[in-house]
Amino acid sequence: DVQLQASGGGLVQVGGSLRLSCVASGFRVDEYVVGWFRQAPGKEREEIACISNNDGSTHYAESMKGRFTISSDNAKNTWYLQMNSLKPEDTAVYYCAVAEGWGSLTTLIPRAWEYTKWGQGTLVTVSS
Repeated sequence: DVQLQASGGGLVQVGGSLRLSCVASGFRVDEYVVGWFRQAPGKEREEIACISNNDGSTHYAESMKGRFTISSDNAKNTWYLQMNSLKPEDTAVYYCAVAEGWGSLTTLIPRAWEYTKWGQGTLVTVSS
């Protein structure tokens, strides 16, 4: 089966850290752009970051710069989101995704609708 499996979410206190992982199975992602999104209760889905598995270039949404770091390991067909200094407003379901039509990042980045495969989401709850 072709699927993305996100993991690493959980309950964390304000100021804490979490690392999310997303493993792709059934296909290789090392030629594509992969990314992370989140959706908080009652809010629209928002982009966090994406990375090109071709050259390692990254893009972060402006509001996500500084506390979030995206990385990938092509050998493991896996990418990660390191989240530091977490705040209650970071509480959301976090989704990983693959943009199979994108191999690199330049001045353009894939928009949410251009991601072709999505994981099931992992819940992050930041408590105060």
